[in-house]
Parts: sequence; C-alpha cells; structure tokens
Amino acid sequence: QVQLVESGGGLVQPGGSLRLSCAVSGSIFSIGAMGWYRRAPGKERELVAVIPSGGRTNYADSVKGRFTISRDNAKNTVYLQMTSLKPEDTAVYYCYCNVMFDTYPYVRDYWGQGTQVTVSS
Repeated sequence: QVQLVESGGGLVQPGGSLRLSCAVSGSIFSIGAMGWYRRAPGKERELVAVIPSGGRTNYADSVKGRFTISRDNAKNTVYLQMTSLKPEDTAVYYCYCNVMFDTYPYVRDYWGQGTQVTVSS
C-alpha cells in the first residue's frame, strides 16, 4: 500500500538542468533513508545519491558537484536537482525509500516505477 510517485523526467540538452521529485504515500510510521538510483539501457543499476534521515548525503563520483539531493520530511518527498547534464546521465531514474511501520512488516524498502531522463541534442 506504500506508493512512490516520481515526476520531473524528460528530454534535456547537454548542459541543461532537470529536477526530479518523488512523493511517498501510504500507512507510514516514518521514513529512513531516501535516495535515487539510475539504470542505463543494458547496464546495471547505479546509486546516484542517498540522503539518510540523520546523516550526510552521498553521491556517486560521476554526479558529484552537479547533482543535489534533498528531502521534505513534512511532505515525504525526495528531490534530485540535476545540473550540467551530460549524455552519460541518460537513464531511467528510480527513487528509493526505507519505510518503517507500526505493524508487520515493520520495515521495508520501496522503489518507484522510474522516470526517464534523456540528455541529447
């Protein structure tokens, strides 16, 4: 019953910017870490950025300095601000969250359906 709804993907030119959003809804007690992963066609899923509830953010070396992850706990939403986009950033981006419940199963990881980001001229 937990749902992650992603938005903000699309087509952008190299050097452009894009902002991804992911809203989490459902019978949630609290949310721990939230983050973004991506998977290019024919390649393995890659961690892009993660923002723990009480810790420092972490980024993949390939996006460090260009991407910024943030979260709004009141809205149960995580964002990924992407700037200076490169063709290599083209991929399906998936949001992630670790969710805690008052009842069974108590804790579980959830993933969004993915949103396409294409960087091309």
